[in-house]
Amino acid sequence: MTYDPTGHLLLTPVDREAPVRVRRLRQLGLGDRPDQAFDEFAHKLAEVTGAPYSMVNFIDENRQFFAGLHTPAGTHSGSDLGAAAASGGAEVSRFMARDHGYCPHVVVRRKALVLEDVCDYPRFAGNPVVDEIGIRSYLGAPLIDRTGIALGTICVVDTEPRPWGRAGLETIKSLAAELVDQIHRREDSSSQI
Repeated sequence: MTYDPTGHLLLTPVDREAPVRVRRLRQLGLGDRPDQAFDEFAHKLAEVTGAPYSMVNFIDENRQFFAGLHTPAGTHSGSDLGAAAASGGAEVSRFMARDHGYCPHVVVRRKALVLEDVCDYPRFAGNPVVDEIGIRSYLGAPLIDRTGIALGTICVVDTEPRPWGRAGLETIKSLAAELVDQIHRREDSSSQI
């Protein structure tokens, strides 16, 4: 966590691993296009947790990319998530600024994060997704691959507070491990070709 020159706490953590992550994502062929398998996984996340929104999120130096995305309406576009939500549009974007949301914290911390009501946490309540999109609860876990790099996250969010509890934490961590195994199987099968 860093401070700006006026002494205010910056909400988005410094991510020193980003250049290494970007190289690894490119090596794996991930993080720059939607992926049907990841969309299906995001749908599974929503079903298992009962959350209206779920994502498989890969993060570079400047933005977040939802390679897998599930929304209540089932629609998504290439436009900005905040702009679509703020305008009342039904479409949710595959892109979001790095300083929006909580996944950058999960990647840098390399630990799952449970926010049952983001408004209970001053550090997280000021995030732009609260006012611009209406996010009130978050549950996410890092996707740490066999090389030790946090590639991104899986997460679920809701516009209402949610009592995720210990069960939610264990569920999201288990699902993250499942997706990392899927990514490794994909890598292994492509290296055999």
